[in-house]
Amino acid sequence: MNADIFGKDKKPISGCIGCGACKKGLGKCCIDDVVNEFVLKAAEADGYIFGSPVHYAAIGGAMGAFMDRAFYSGGKSMAVKPEPDSCRRGGASAAFDQLNKYFTINNMPVVGSQYWNQVHGNLPEQVLQDAEGLQTLSTLAKNMAWLLKCIEAGKNAGIACPVPEKVIRTNFIR
Repeated sequence: MNADIFGKDKKPISGCIGCGACKKGLGKCCIDDVVNEFVLKAAEADGYIFGSPVHYAAIGGAMGAFMDRAFYSGGKSMAVKPEPDSCRRGGASAAFDQLNKYFTINNMPVVGSQYWNQVHGNLPEQVLQDAEGLQTLSTLAKNMAWLLKCIEAGKNAGIACPVPEKVIRTNFIR
């Protein structure tokens, strides 16, 4: 499945307001926009590719708002599905770390390559000049295809996905 969730209508994405409606039987975010569309499609997907420009050594604001709401409202439907990242220029390692936290906290295998999954360039033409970055993403694509095939082969062999344990929350303020 290939879904450009932003499509042609690049409308603003609101940040999470912490109301908890998505956890109270609604099954989706109370803000009805592209995030809910993605969460519905996410349950059907085998894996995901997320990318973001780097702003002040962090993912872009719209991407942060999207990720917060998508993973808070639909994270369980995305567990155990592989995901690679792409970033740009200085601060990319911090943005790479920020994105990966969404995936690892939701039991998602993160696909690796021979270097961090990033390319450098401000414009598409500049990205195409980043030979190392393009090779890294080529290897990443091969690794993701291989992992998806392994997951499918495991399912066909009767190997079930791990069942998440009931989460234990510890409050360190006593």
